[in-house]
Amino acid sequence: MIRFSGNWVLVLGLLVFLGSAESANILGIFTVPQPSHVIVHMSLAKVLAERGHNLTIITSIEPPIKHKNFNIIRVPHSKDEERDLNEALVNMAKIDGGVLSQLLNMPKFFDVNSRIMTSALRDPRVVDLYENKDNHFDLVIAGYFMNNFQLGLAQKLKVPVIISFSQQPVEFMANMVGNPRSLSHVPGILTAVEKGQVMSFSQRFHTQTISWLQRIWLAQYDWNNSKIYRSLYGDDPSMTAYEDLSKNISLMFFNSHALSEGPIRPNVPAVVEIGGIQIKNKPDLLPLNMAEFLGNATKGAILLSLGSNLKGSHLTPEMVQSMFKVLSNLPQRVIWKWDDLKNTPGTSDNILYSKWLPQDDILAHPNIKLFITHAGKGGTSESQYHGKPMLAIPFFGDQPGNAGVLVKSGYGLSLSSLDLNEENFRSSIVRILEDPSFTNNVKAFSDLYRDRPLTAQETVIYWTEYVLRHRGAPHLQSPVVHMSFIAYHNIDIYIILILILSIVVVLTKFVFKLCIRKISNAKKPKIKRK
Repeated sequence: MIRFSGNWVLVLGLLVFLGSAESANILGIFTVPQPSHVIVHMSLAKVLAERGHNLTIITSIEPPIKHKNFNIIRVPHSKDEERDLNEALVNMAKIDGGVLSQLLNMPKFFDVNSRIMTSALRDPRVVDLYENKDNHFDLVIAGYFMNNFQLGLAQKLKVPVIISFSQQPVEFMANMVGNPRSLSHVPGILTAVEKGQVMSFSQRFHTQTISWLQRIWLAQYDWNNSKIYRSLYGDDPSMTAYEDLSKNISLMFFNSHALSEGPIRPNVPAVVEIGGIQIKNKPDLLPLNMAEFLGNATKGAILLSLGSNLKGSHLTPEMVQSMFKVLSNLPQRVIWKWDDLKNTPGTSDNILYSKWLPQDDILAHPNIKLFITHAGKGGTSESQYHGKPMLAIPFFGDQPGNAGVLVKSGYGLSLSSLDLNEENFRSSIVRILEDPSFTNNVKAFSDLYRDRPLTAQETVIYWTEYVLRHRGAPHLQSPVVHMSFIAYHNIDIYIILILILSIVVVLTKFVFKLCIRKISNAKKPKIKRK
């Protein structure tokens, strides 16, 4: 007789579930012109396409991931948009990563992003998606990047929405699904706290201050988004108010895994973490030149990539030359992501330049001993998954915070992009390569990161089809989503209590005075009249 243990029954049940699904028509709105974000969204979409669902995807850049079940609607940038985006990135690369400097420099960056995403939604092919009654969709998956106005497209199609976000559940997105703002024990995206540690007073002060600054900045940005929404859909009286768009969100996918990465935070059921969704369970074969280059790296190899946004022209010549002089004199081989192959930093037998890199597959190679990164969320996740220590050179956005966390966790070191020189660059690389604690720490994290009841891919399948099966799954929503600011914070109750208390005080004072007056009158001697 064949006996099945409880674990085998669970596995078989999951396989049966994952093997039975009806094909759905899903619209992906991935218009953000940042490749690192789109890779996360497209990885999610690919999982659903491999499951058999049909995906129509709106994008403003060349899709980094392809599939036969994808119907791509690409709306390229205009020349002016491309120029403005490049200028904004150059300015962002020159800042020091501080909070105030970022808040001052980011408006232009976000403004050009908004223009690009808005242009995509105005494209006739996109408009036809909801004006042509022959089109039918069951669900919208929207890539989030300060672009709430795009949720109007789901309203037009009258379908539920799943949000895809390339980072962890950040505090400024809490109200979209009713997540608590736990600022006393959940550090903000720019506050570096070692995993599992209680924040100090200064860290709590830093988190609270950043939250206030972000709310002021986001209030202005939200006002701009509402204007964009009205310009796109204001002529349709059936459309919901901009303020109510989030009430149509069924759940949100976040590219994080709090159990291993931290911090532990209270999440509502509509928050689903799919950290590492872009990481393959089994790496693909490398291109022949890279496979041979790494295969012959008898003393190990280093991967250098500063992300998909920054180009070589965004960096100062001094920084580039300092990096080249150090790397070209190392015994290790180096794969360097460089966009302009006609104008490389220099020639060296131990350096291989490439405009495009299969980063996840390279980091999986056993000869890679170090990853030099800008500390973007995607790259750090891939490096941690494969157990590779890092040297972070952060520039803007979440990068300084990510770099601070990896340093406190013992996964590597960090250098300011403005302070990088030959000496500190070389000493940082040598220290990481010669100190085994960095590799040991990140490999221990890798074991924890991989230990899950479901893979990121299986989690995407389950929860997406859960929303489809339950027609938007409105029962997942927190009541907070449908409450006003006043009701959520019980301000009306406090006002009533204060009013009642004030009335009681006034009445008590009046009665007290009346009693005193009567007592006083009773004690006065009566004057006899003659």
